[in-house]
Amino acid sequence: MAEDLAESFGGGDEIRFERRGAAGIVTLARPKALNAVTHGMVLALERALDAWRDDRAVELVVIKAEGRAFSAGGDIIDIYNAGRTGKLPTKFFADEYRLNAKIHAFPKPYVAIIDGIAMGGGVGVSYHGSHRVVTENAAFAMPECGIGFFPDVGGSYLLPRLKGAYGLYLGLTGVRAKRGDQCWGGLATHAIDAAGVPPLLEALIQGADVDRTLAAHTVKPEREMDESRSHAMNLHFSLGSVADIVASLKEAEARDEFARDTLDLLRRKSPTSLLVAFDQIAAGAMLTMEDCMRMEYRIVSRMLAGADFYEGIRAAVIDKDQSPRWSPATLGEVSAEAVKAHFAPLPGGELEL
Repeated sequence: MAEDLAESFGGGDEIRFERRGAAGIVTLARPKALNAVTHGMVLALERALDAWRDDRAVELVVIKAEGRAFSAGGDIIDIYNAGRTGKLPTKFFADEYRLNAKIHAFPKPYVAIIDGIAMGGGVGVSYHGSHRVVTENAAFAMPECGIGFFPDVGGSYLLPRLKGAYGLYLGLTGVRAKRGDQCWGGLATHAIDAAGVPPLLEALIQGADVDRTLAAHTVKPEREMDESRSHAMNLHFSLGSVADIVASLKEAEARDEFARDTLDLLRRKSPTSLLVAFDQIAAGAMLTMEDCMRMEYRIVSRMLAGADFYEGIRAAVIDKDQSPRWSPATLGEVSAEAVKAHFAPLPGGELEL
């Protein structure tokens, strides 16, 4: 029997909570908005996790979504509008980052069933869980450098811990990772077919051993990236700077389709974002999740006060001309001091977790 907990945790019609058997179940419920994560959803999910952490009747948490997307990110129009009026929405990001850290540290199994695209804020509420279950419809992407932003919501912790140079490649290019590559690279822990989601959910509700239950329902998908492109990815993205990566790709582009495709992707990104993201991912490899979130809060506080994020949203979402005018416009024009400034301590105090 299901227990409806919507009034207990809030979130309105955007996110639903129920307890079924041994499971606390979260459903992202904004399918028309591709389940973009709002501030209210963040706060409601945090309340639910706080309650379920100490509730002996809840043995695990399952998060899933309605519609064809898991979650296409954060609600960037609201963020854009707030920033353009001078009211930098840092509180939203502070609350979101605290939630990401809470999911990572959650002491019970946290099972994300990802049956569609997961980007930005959608990554933050799923891929930090203990069990990341992907279907053939799943796609992971962190395209933030293309809108003058950076791979946040814990990207600095998640990406450097993937196989080889895969995390840096995903973070800089924004390329989508499908089911087979997610399992290979370490993003997903389990793969299932979409048709198997309902029986898996019913089995999890029964409260049996989570790992054993998942093992009984999973499949082994083939990789999507072939060996040639995988080798090229590791060759180029294992280098020590964005400039070195670009130079290596340029040297190979005449003979290598991967190099040509990747250069085309990087040329569309904000130069500042690429340089900040590279340093962020490199630093994150040596940091705890909590310290990664503090670092990301420093970065987001500077990017919200800058120009490229708003220009990127304008070009992608407002005017939809897909022609952002980045400032500075080239990698060579971005100073090392400007990049370093994104990581400096905040005068008003650091993110409290």
